[in-house]
Formats: sequence, structure tokens, C-alpha cells
Amino acid sequence: MNHTPKPLIIIAEDDKDLATLIATQLEVAGMQSQICHEASHVERYLKNNFANLILLDVHLPDDTGFNLMHELRQSGNETPVIFLTGENAEIKKVKALEMGGDDYITKPFGFPELIARIKAVLRRAETVKDGNITRNASITDQPFAFCNAEVNPQRLEVTFPDGEVETIGRKELGIIAYLADHPNSVLTRKNLIHTVWGIHADVRSRSLDQYIVKIRELYKRHDLTLDAFRTVHGVGYIYDVKLSE
Repeated sequence: MNHTPKPLIIIAEDDKDLATLIATQLEVAGMQSQICHEASHVERYLKNNFANLILLDVHLPDDTGFNLMHELRQSGNETPVIFLTGENAEIKKVKALEMGGDDYITKPFGFPELIARIKAVLRRAETVKDGNITRNASITDQPFAFCNAEVNPQRLEVTFPDGEVETIGRKELGIIAYLADHPNSVLTRKNLIHTVWGIHADVRSRSLDQYIVKIRELYKRHDLTLDAFRTVHGVGYIYDVKLSE
């Protein structure tokens, strides 16, 4: 028996008959679907649920597909998107792809082609994640400096000024990488959790604190202070680069 979970596809389409037809074809192809006739419905759904891909009509009753995708990306949601539209204008296709859309299909389309395009995007999305250690860090990332030590994502190691090298866990690496990528800015606990664990992860602040303690203890063992990595009480953290120099 195949226990592989079926990919869930959001169908963001205001044409109810077409949305139902697409949902039927996805079911036949071994996929699940969630129909949303408005942009606001898509946003509400994704706040509490995971989806593998969005079939996104460029024109929705309450907003454009372009605006919806922009809002999703701004909120940190990286769900792959295939745009659907009745317009064949080249400029719209270019805009869709430049915004980060994964594909663009013009109506009317054949369902075998649609299913093939969806499967191709899902395969690419899985390949991109193959090297991910956390949501924001990958084993292909280059080494970087953090508080006077060198962090090597490719080996999950930190090299300290005393010449010692220590292995670090995935979540510690994700936290350090996020701080290093956002210097001199206050970062909320929620934002840090969503970035490292994922937007739908059920992770408590106490769990985050435990990983922060591990990082501090790691540096302390090598006589390095983490004065640059400060807690902003009631909010989150800040990595003040000037204090690490």
C-alpha cells in the first residue's frame, strides 16, 4: 500500500465550474485540492494550512493574482505558483515569471498538459529543498563569519579563533544564519521561528530559548562573548555587528 501523502493544490479560480473541473482532474491524477474563489480566501487558508502548489488565476474578484503572490512572498510563504490566465500577452507572462512564478498557463488549456506542468513544478520544488538543513539554511551555503568565528554550513561546523572546530546542530545553524543575514535589525521570536522551523511549525518560545542557550554556551567554551547577539526583551533578538568587531 502506498502511504505517500497526496500533494495538496490550491485552486485560486473565480470560475466555479472550471475550478470544479480542475479539482476532479487533480483527484484522478492522485492529488488533493482546495478551491478558493477569492484572494482573501487563499490567504486565510494558508495561515493555518500547508499547500504544495497554488494554481493562481491572474484575475480574482477581490484582487489580482500578482498582488496576492506579492503578499504571500512578503509574509514568507514560498509555496510554488503556476499562474492561470485567459490572456496570452507576453508582458503578463514575463511579469509572472519575474515575480517568481514557477509557470504560466494560458486558458483554454488541456488537462493532461496542466497535470504535467504541475508535476514538473512539484519535482523542481522538491529538488530545491534537497540541500536544505532548515527552511533558511542549506548545505550548499558558503561559510560566513558570526561573532568572530567562522560558520561552515557545508560541514555543520564552527571554527573558533583558538583553532578548535565544533559541530553544531541544524537548528542552531538556522538561527545563526538568519541572524547573520539580518544584522542590526530587531528580529521577533515569531519571525525567527517561522524562518528556521517553517511558517506552520508548532514551536514554542521556550524551545527557541533552549537553542539560543546552546549557541551561547558553545561560544563561551571558546572564550568568546556574544555581546553582539542581544535579547530585546518582550520582542526577540538583535545581532549588532559593531559590537562583534
